[in-house]
Amino acid sequence: MARIRCDEAAAWRALQERFRTDGVGFDVREAFAHDLVRWESFTQQAPHVFADLSKNLVDKPTEHLLLALARECGLEAYRDAMFAGERINNTEDRAVKHWLLRAPRDAGDPDSVAVHDTLDAMLRYAEQVRADAAITDVVNIGIGGSDLGPQMAVAALEAFGIAGKRFHFVSNVDGHELAAVLQRIRPESTLFLIASKTFTTLETMTNARSAKAWFGQQGGKDVARHFAALTTNVKAAGEFGIATTFGFWDWVGGRYSLWSAIGLPLAIAIGAQGFRDLLAGAHAMDGHFRTQPLESNLPVRLGLLDVWYRNFHGFASRSIAPYHSALRRLPAYLQQLEMESNGKGVDAQGRALGVATSPVLWGEPGTNGQHAYFQMLHQGTDRVPVEFIAVKEPAHELPGHHELLLANALAQAQALMQGKADAGGHRNFGGNRPSTFFVLDALNPASLGALLALYEHRVFTSGALWGIDSFDQWGVELGKVLAGDVARRLASGDLQGLDASTAGLLRRLRTH
Repeated sequence: MARIRCDEAAAWRALQERFRTDGVGFDVREAFAHDLVRWESFTQQAPHVFADLSKNLVDKPTEHLLLALARECGLEAYRDAMFAGERINNTEDRAVKHWLLRAPRDAGDPDSVAVHDTLDAMLRYAEQVRADAAITDVVNIGIGGSDLGPQMAVAALEAFGIAGKRFHFVSNVDGHELAAVLQRIRPESTLFLIASKTFTTLETMTNARSAKAWFGQQGGKDVARHFAALTTNVKAAGEFGIATTFGFWDWVGGRYSLWSAIGLPLAIAIGAQGFRDLLAGAHAMDGHFRTQPLESNLPVRLGLLDVWYRNFHGFASRSIAPYHSALRRLPAYLQQLEMESNGKGVDAQGRALGVATSPVLWGEPGTNGQHAYFQMLHQGTDRVPVEFIAVKEPAHELPGHHELLLANALAQAQALMQGKADAGGHRNFGGNRPSTFFVLDALNPASLGALLALYEHRVFTSGALWGIDSFDQWGVELGKVLAGDVARRLASGDLQGLDASTAGLLRRLRTH
């Protein structure tokens, strides 16, 4: 569908003027002093997620201009096209329907029945594995979205996990990772899940073949019982010896696949009802994004803020600070979601972009991050927007810990904004450093689902304004193609046609 790119819109020029006159020297402390309802204007409750945007370097007039930009760029029509199942992934000629994976059976989409038939079958299998006391270890072998999503979610929902089963995740083709897992398991009590849509992914299949070889060498019997596949290539899985497979569709991108059969490790960990609660939480956020006016649409407000920061303030990165140890893998998950989606240099028509796109995402759980990189956030030469994620109710009963954790989160956000003057310089905190603060009442399947869907739609929003295709990932492909050639050269020693650096490194790495 035809879209207007943000830097070609009339509202863009108005925003440029706004930034010159009011954005460059904007001070959020003065904004609070002059606007007595700023807190009310920049806080919002969305499904399962409360957001405080009031410490950001934005005011209502600027937000109004950003909303005008979104409308001029056709954000609403583009959003509606996604939910209508149109092929908005134009470079791959595919629909984008990960939202359908968490919609009810009566959603009215032609694929709804197949989605729910697969979901029901996958959850029945998950319950069978949960009830099988002989299976004590589940090893998920995948990479990218087939690893980051389930690994992050199993850790995030560990308080809801089944007792008596351990979960392991192998993604790296580096054999050290698989070898370390194999040392901790026994073949007779392990279930291997091979997660690859095509059943051809180089890293995944290398690890899968090594796991199968180890299984046989250790006396393992009945590959069909101890291996299952999350793939659409049933034939290849059968040739591997796998009888149990669960598929998904070409309109499910890898970084959006947690909601599909790729979520099987999570379903085993938290059970069928827990997995359905995760889907329900995400579906609630889908409804919010789909129906709320842009002014009160939290994913939209966040995506517009991202454009304001990236293209006007020039902020090149954003730090994710989840103040809950169970969310320790969330920053890595969000890195793929945003940087693979929006790390593009051309628009959907292949034209070079004149504006910056995805920022670099990075972070660690608080309070660990405070003792690692927060020094730079407070006093470094770059200003980096920070996103705090706090959970009101803990999942443990240790006295005093949670109160101290929340106090640290609140204090860090306060310190970034307020700063502290010191004439000596070394103890001077400039303040006026932006942050967003998310609050979940509890970390449970529904709230996690809503939080992840919030980030998905936020990325959709910024990508829509930049005019890019947020659902392809051609940048991943070139290195994969070259790796096959280099692997053959490592085996043969053939250096013909290589650049001097690659040839020199290959020669050195072949020297034993």
